[in-house]
Amino acid sequence: MPRPLLPTDPARRALMQRVRQRRTRPEDLVAAGLRERGLHYRRNVKALPGSPDFANRRRGWAIFVNGCFWHHHKGCKRGTIPQRNRPFWVDKFAANRRRDATKIRALRRAGLRVVVIWECEALDPRRLAQHLAVLANGRSAPWPKG
Repeated sequence: MPRPLLPTDPARRALMQRVRQRRTRPEDLVAAGLRERGLHYRRNVKALPGSPDFANRRRGWAIFVNGCFWHHHKGCKRGTIPQRNRPFWVDKFAANRRRDATKIRALRRAGLRVVVIWECEALDPRRLAQHLAVLANGRSAPWPKG
């Protein structure tokens, strides 16, 4: 049974509502890296399981750009759990990670290579280049990473 949500102050609510889901800075950095390497893509492909952030069905790959906070990147300073309403957030992050794993399995069953790029990795040019090299080399990336 889901835990009840405690009342949130209006300022926190307004802050959380401003968080973008698409066209984030990490996504834009990944898009720029793909273009630099001549890798063509479509954004937010709804026809594929989980609507990956980037995909090329003909080349057989998909990319998810995960926010470290929302997908609870373990071991990352951005992957924190808020102290207020902690049980709610623990449940939410666990559900997000389960959903992520389900989407990745469905894409792999469909024959696509899947790369997960964390927000902190997208902001680091060296780490982003390593992830994009996986696509150019035709290897599959492990899940979960981090």
